Amino acid sequence: MLQIQDLSVAYGRRPIIHQLSAGPLMPGRVVSLLGPNGSGKSTLLKAMAGLLKASHGQVMLDGQDLTRLTFERRAQHVVYLPQSLPAAVHLRVFESVMVAARASDLDPQAQAVDPQRILEVLGRLGIEHLAMHYLDQLSGGQKQLVGLAQALIRKPRLLLLDEPLSALDLNYQCHVMDLLTQETRDHGLTTLIVLHDLNIALQRSDEALLIRAGELAGHGRPDEVITAESLAQVYEVSARVETCSRGLAHILIDGLCAPAS
Repeated sequence: MLQIQDLSVAYGRRPIIHQLSAGPLMPGRVVSLLGPNGSGKSTLLKAMAGLLKASHGQVMLDGQDLTRLTFERRAQHVVYLPQSLPAAVHLRVFESVMVAARASDLDPQAQAVDPQRILEVLGRLGIEHLAMHYLDQLSGGQKQLVGLAQALIRKPRLLLLDEPLSALDLNYQCHVMDLLTQETRDHGLTTLIVLHDLNIALQRSDEALLIRAGELAGHGRPDEVITAESLAQVYEVSARVETCSRGLAHILIDGLCAPAS
């Protein structure tokens, strides 16, 4: 399980995350990380991945404190996918996924990667036809899918995804969420995914963490966390959460909250 305990992160002297605690987050579950722009979502993911140093607190994964591991050791258990891949990488898609697979191997002498594994991952994402294309010739959405392939090939215990749907069309958004759910279930991952589409969070995630100004504002089932009250308090919008004819929760935005008098 994953447990975040009193985690604080700062950029220089500017605090971003303030003694945030959340969990336990159990394996096999997709957890959406929600909050307005600037609330600290990306900072939290980077700190959990070891790309930013926490000034206080712990990130416990199955009883092991990730903050005490070297970056290399942490990377054996945790995979972080940023919002976009580097733009100037001139590697073929197949090669880039092979590099990711080798990077996840605990044995530094183990260099052989089964090409079929790579093709299977690309196939599950529907991008096997891009295997011999160069990364710097792909669209933003295609690069995002390649990034997911690089993440999944490493078979992490903790998968951290920063807005993986942002460059994808509606079809691929549904496809990727279905795939992430299946991969999370099948391999017992804990998947933490930053989402801005709250309807996707409501309908496609098992749990939700809501962050406001670097502090936890809610944790639980998505329908418990995403409410008219929390939308007003955290996003400052007047909204309703209603049930459609298929029994699915859906958010309707009426407008901005009236300023306090």
